[in-house]
Amino acid sequence: MTLFRRLLAAVLAYLWSGWGAIASLCLFAAAWEWAALAYGPLILPTPGAVLASLARLLDTFPAWETLAISARRAMAGFALALVAGSLLGLLAGLSMTAAMASRPLITLLVGMPPIAWLVLAMLWFGSGDLTPIFTVFIACVPIVFAAAMQGARTLGNELKDMARAYRMPWHMMLTDLYLPHMLSYLFPAWITALGSSWKVVVMAELLSSSDGVGAALAAARSHLDTVATLSWIAAILGLLLAVEYLLLEPIKRQVERWRPQA
Repeated sequence: MTLFRRLLAAVLAYLWSGWGAIASLCLFAAAWEWAALAYGPLILPTPGAVLASLARLLDTFPAWETLAISARRAMAGFALALVAGSLLGLLAGLSMTAAMASRPLITLLVGMPPIAWLVLAMLWFGSGDLTPIFTVFIACVPIVFAAAMQGARTLGNELKDMARAYRMPWHMMLTDLYLPHMLSYLFPAWITALGSSWKVVVMAELLSSSDGVGAALAAARSHLDTVATLSWIAAILGLLLAVEYLLLEPIKRQVERWRPQA
């Protein structure tokens, strides 16, 4: 019960501190409204028209099913990248040789465009779920790996020497020494990877799947329906913001209670 209250308090405190984000969204909406009036509804519909279309869209079960398909694929690839990248990055950060050997590989993985991985995934896995999940995974894992490795490498030698002097067990070194230090590197990487996962999964679905938000965007494009296109984009961005601000950010604030909150 105490943990639930602390999590609820963290969520409420974060939402209360979000007035700056609300103000920036209002400015963005005002700029959008101005551009829509300048260029016309065929090029850029107004925010009101898009919100009305989004409300009608979300009032149907197929729309929620479409969003659920994309969310499942994005979160599956993201979760795999989070676990694999964090663990492998930690192991690489514990060894100077492993860190130096992995740097060119990570550079290659980060530099390779996701569209290239998507083409390979289509050849390897066909048009099922594995293609977008693999593409999300391979696009996100180097981001998490690099952050985990950097976090493990930058832990102060004096702390490690003190832990060895007191013969701290390895599991305590992991949970009480490495993990708290690495979280300050991992959380920004996780949030970046989360955003990349949604972008990549929509792109993968657009080119390789007959379902999901990407396929819905392809259908809207074929009908020259700008309002529907922006409605699907708004829906996927809403899901992304919900996962980041209602899940990751409260966890971050909970585990970093010692850090002054912005």
